[in-house]
Amino acid sequence: MNPIDLTGRIALVTGGGTGIGLMIAKTLSKNGAKVYITGRRVEVLKKTASDLSDYKLNPHEGFFFRLQMDVGDKESIRNAVKTIDQAEGKLDILVNNAGVTGKGFQFVNDRGSPENQKMGELLFDQSTFEAWTEVYHTNTVGPFFVTMGFLSLLVKGAESRKGETSSVVNISSGAGSLNVTMGNFSYGPTKTALDQVTKNMATEFGLSKIPVRVNCITPGVFPSELAGPSEQVAQWVTGPLPGAVNPSIARRAGKEEEIGTVVVFLSSAAGEFTNGIVMPVDGGHNLVNF
Repeated sequence: MNPIDLTGRIALVTGGGTGIGLMIAKTLSKNGAKVYITGRRVEVLKKTASDLSDYKLNPHEGFFFRLQMDVGDKESIRNAVKTIDQAEGKLDILVNNAGVTGKGFQFVNDRGSPENQKMGELLFDQSTFEAWTEVYHTNTVGPFFVTMGFLSLLVKGAESRKGETSSVVNISSGAGSLNVTMGNFSYGPTKTALDQVTKNMATEFGLSKIPVRVNCITPGVFPSELAGPSEQVAQWVTGPLPGAVNPSIARRAGKEEEIGTVVVFLSSAAGEFTNGIVMPVDGGHNLVNF
């Protein structure tokens, strides 16, 4: 028996049309899972699904299906749950990856600039309560509602595999455990909160004998819509990130298999004894920063 074989399992990856979400979706598929990728933007999902139409590298590989879903809208989540229920009758793997960065302010990192000396005034004037709420809405609250919406299907997934559990993997960020903001005060706290929500859900599900494990990954820099394309990222990750002190120990961006395989482990029979962890996959960035 291959402990990371996901054949027969149904997976859903939010924000799966680009970046880290797409990397995870591909790796889940390579290991046999049938993968639904979701997102708000239909055109992005259509393009990704078209690009992946011939993505079959071995006979055990899964398949991709696109499903529009807004993680910040209960009715959209409810409709997606209904679709998966009707099509599959269960869900084995949920990856809460969708997220937004919110507004950053470069002058925060430019310690000697005149703008930096007026930090309080400028941040007060240029920030809004609505912008902060939007980042929390997507990054922290969204994964909670998506998980709870799909929980009954995740339980059915576990029940279809005797003695095993289903898996929720929250994609957080290394920014959630840094003291420096790297110019963005709102993003990091939403990921710190997601790390705690992960532990809360894992604990409460366990105490209530719900057969669903919940874990969290805190990635460093990977090529994505947020960080930039591979060539661009490769140039600037050799030095400290904006606002950070040191470059990561790896001095490079992460690779598809390095994030995807961690999700495969956490979602497979090999990960059955792993629950409630917050795991850095950041090339050692936060070991040498604060």
